[in-house]
Amino acid sequence: MPHLHEKIDFTVAILVVHDGKILLIHHRKLDKWLPLGGHIELDEDPEQAARREAKEESGFDVELLGERPPTTSPGTRALIAPRFLDIHRISDTHEHIGMIYWARPKNGTLALAAEEHHDIRWCAADELDTLAPPMTDAVKWYCRQALAEIPAHP
Repeated sequence: MPHLHEKIDFTVAILVVHDGKILLIHHRKLDKWLPLGGHIELDEDPEQAARREAKEESGFDVELLGERPPTTSPGTRALIAPRFLDIHRISDTHEHIGMIYWARPKNGTLALAAEEHHDIRWCAADELDTLAPPMTDAVKWYCRQALAEIPAHP
């Protein structure tokens, strides 16, 4: 998706964990191993973007994990809080504010989005250091944190 603003965009990353493994994609354009994710579009909220990106990139419907405060009322809808937020530089003139969600697969069949990714796979924590091309330290930290916090069997 093209950038919505020349200086900054909002994005989601969805760290999907199942049976003690995390779902990763080898991004074609960036040539990096990453969690599922992408830009939040103007007509969607972060939860909708996370569910859409997960489905488009993996074939899975996901359950986002986190707390939703009981504050929904007319004109206000409470959202599941992302587990973490970050800001990362994309170029000298552009940054992304990333909303990082934990998730579990609900249903669907694992499918490679071949136009966007070279590969998709489940990885255990001990495999994160051996991926080629190597994963950034920040992404590895989020992966290990998700694996530590999400039980193998709910």
